[in-house]
Amino acid sequence: MTRSFEKVGVVGLGTMGAGIAEVFARAGLRVVGVEADPEALGRGRGNLEGSTGRALAKGRLSEAERAEILGRITLTTSLEDLADADLVIEAIPEIMDFKRALFTDLDRICKPSAVLATNTSSLSVTEIAATTGRPGRVVGMHFFNPAPVMRLVEVVHTVVTEDGLADEIAALARRLGKTPVSVGDRAGFVVNRLLLTYLNHAAVLLENGLATRDGIDTAMKLGVGVPMGPFALLDLIGLDTSYEVMCVLFQETRDRRHAPAPILRELVTAGLLGRKTGAGFYDGEAVPTPPAG
Repeated sequence: MTRSFEKVGVVGLGTMGAGIAEVFARAGLRVVGVEADPEALGRGRGNLEGSTGRALAKGRLSEAERAEILGRITLTTSLEDLADADLVIEAIPEIMDFKRALFTDLDRICKPSAVLATNTSSLSVTEIAATTGRPGRVVGMHFFNPAPVMRLVEVVHTVVTEDGLADEIAALARRLGKTPVSVGDRAGFVVNRLLLTYLNHAAVLLENGLATRDGIDTAMKLGVGVPMGPFALLDLIGLDTSYEVMCVLFQETRDRRHAPAPILRELVTAGLLGRKTGAGFYDGEAVPTPPAG
């Protein structure tokens, strides 16, 4: 029987999670957004108001539409408020122990028919699912940043995913106005397995003195036609996130192409994480920004 997804929970309301909550609310679904404490919940509210405010300023939303979107989102610090959700998607940090602990709690709290999804960009969905009593109803639903703008959703299935569930999640993604691609459970899936290898190699070229930061970014923009060079994109993604994905890729493959470049490790250790901290490969300079929703 085809599931009906009408009430969705989103755990973690950072930039990514707030964007996911907005996407579901834009599509007319009721959303419960959960954060760890009132301070984090306030930041999540700010992320939602900021994103929809920018869309309003650019004429992509009316005041009434913005009010409707925000009105569909209930904010809370209690996971127990997800008890009757049809789908819960997590968007917490890329740390396996955190995700496994959360899914253990969600499995206890959520109704038996609920589907649990992870927005992980690199970690094993199978390993996350194994912490629950419903591994067949655990999938990956990987959105891209900024979620309201980026069209792709990677739908990640495992060897134990229930028959037809990946197709139902893909149909849900289309309902959200996204284009789904179904992928197997391998580190980095499709996009990050290819993209992070490229970005990491750009850092290696910089370290080797082949060209400057600006030279490499300009070469890729003008020579390949990408909207952002690799270092501007690394700063946008977050150097910590990029480093974590590279570590997962290397751990699974032991391929030297996936070994994080030393300069990436050094910047992360120094707390220079890109735009989120105001400095990374770029030190607060204005760099090209992709269109925001």
